[in-house]
Amino acid sequence: MADPIEADSRFPSGKWVGFFTDKRIPGKHAMELLLSFRAGAMTGEGQDRVAQFFVNGTYDLADGAVHFRKIYAGSHTVHYSGFNEGKGIWGTWELKGLKGGFHIWPEGMGDPTQPVLEEDADVPLDFESPMEEIEEGELLPAGA
Repeated sequence: MADPIEADSRFPSGKWVGFFTDKRIPGKHAMELLLSFRAGAMTGEGQDRVAQFFVNGTYDLADGAVHFRKIYAGSHTVHYSGFNEGKGIWGTWELKGLKGGFHIWPEGMGDPTQPVLEEDADVPLDFESPMEEIEEGELLPAGA
């Protein structure tokens, strides 16, 4: 029988992608991660524009809260806090008084921060235009 802790689709182990924002450097800065979620522990590794890093933290299935550290080997550690409401993990990061935002999601999900076009209803096959057909060369009066 599957472990119920591993059954939550909000926290699949594997490849995750996303970005962080930093007001000092405009734009979204890509992150690639390989994460493992097991029994409330979040671990992994990844890479971003700064360098390679390790991830160590916790997650809570009850409320979706996530807290982790992004540890750059031989350098600094960034603290992350966020939530997972079914569209990846989003929240804020902090480093020595500096703050920014982040959003990561399972690689196959597609970027949940981008607008999604939805299909409208199909036009019925028996649709008839309200415009009358015009014979070739026939002119319509103004306002018609």
